[in-house]
Amino acid sequence: MTGLAIGKVALAGRVIAAPMAGVSDQPYRTLARRYGAALAVTEMVSAAPALHQTIKSRQRTNHSGETGPVSVQLLGADPVQMACAARENVSRGAQMIDINLGCPAKKVCKRLVGSALMRDETLVARILEAVVGAVEVPVTLKMRTGWDSRTRNAPVIARIAEQAGIQALTVHGRTRQCMYHGPVDYETISWVKAAVSIPVIANGDIDSPQCAQRVLQLTGTDAVMIGRATQGQPWLLQRISTVLNRGQDPGDPPLAEKRDTVLTHLEALYSFYGCEQGLRIARKHAQWYAERLGTHTRFRRQFNDATTPRAQQKIVEAFFHPLAQEGA
Repeated sequence: MTGLAIGKVALAGRVIAAPMAGVSDQPYRTLARRYGAALAVTEMVSAAPALHQTIKSRQRTNHSGETGPVSVQLLGADPVQMACAARENVSRGAQMIDINLGCPAKKVCKRLVGSALMRDETLVARILEAVVGAVEVPVTLKMRTGWDSRTRNAPVIARIAEQAGIQALTVHGRTRQCMYHGPVDYETISWVKAAVSIPVIANGDIDSPQCAQRVLQLTGTDAVMIGRATQGQPWLLQRISTVLNRGQDPGDPPLAEKRDTVLTHLEALYSFYGCEQGLRIARKHAQWYAERLGTHTRFRRQFNDATTPRAQQKIVEAFFHPLAQEGA
């Protein structure tokens, strides 16, 4: 399986790290690329002008030292604001712009953005046309199958998107009403693929190399996007990529590599956010890593109580030591 072309941007593979709010920051994206993600999209960035210079927005659009291609996901419902935000982010290094029609969070949909936009196809067309017309880089779109089970209009929006000049589509195989629960609707994803000639990327509960292979076969899509399954195991991206390219699953890396990955990730968080904020953000990542390794609550309690980067790192080192002995 070779790479994927999105407009003029050539990706080296067909496994993409999903944009996840509160997760897909620069340290995570760097790690995802290290483990074989052909593209790692930023967490969603608001197009509202009043939020452009907030600390969160600046952190989310900080691409210093980041390898490309850089894709920034925008959230908004005003075509003019979305176009302006796209231009601004391209000026700051974005090589692709992604438009969010997929976020199901209540606080997002309450503002009639994210997946709520799927209920207004006319407005969607205006937003897409405005953003595509504002920038020279490829513009992509991430959406759900629809608002609810009665309005699975993803194929309709896919055709609107292609006509507007969108270069690729990602479809999470659930409606907004489903949130992240229930079976993934592969049939609607396959309808989207049949409706357009641009690349279509499948998303939703892809948590193993075998699942990725099955989803591609069922939907006929061009690539897969992996989200929550990578939390605590970024090496899953490499496993999936290797299976799709070579047909062989290398399995998880050895414990020593996992330990080094966790410590590298923590160090990147401290460096990127500063000590105080980095310590706080490290807690959720450490918990995800620990859960994948079947840890107990004692580790989480000790890690959360640590007040310095070195203290957190020492707890991780102590956690891996008995695991390595058991493995030996």
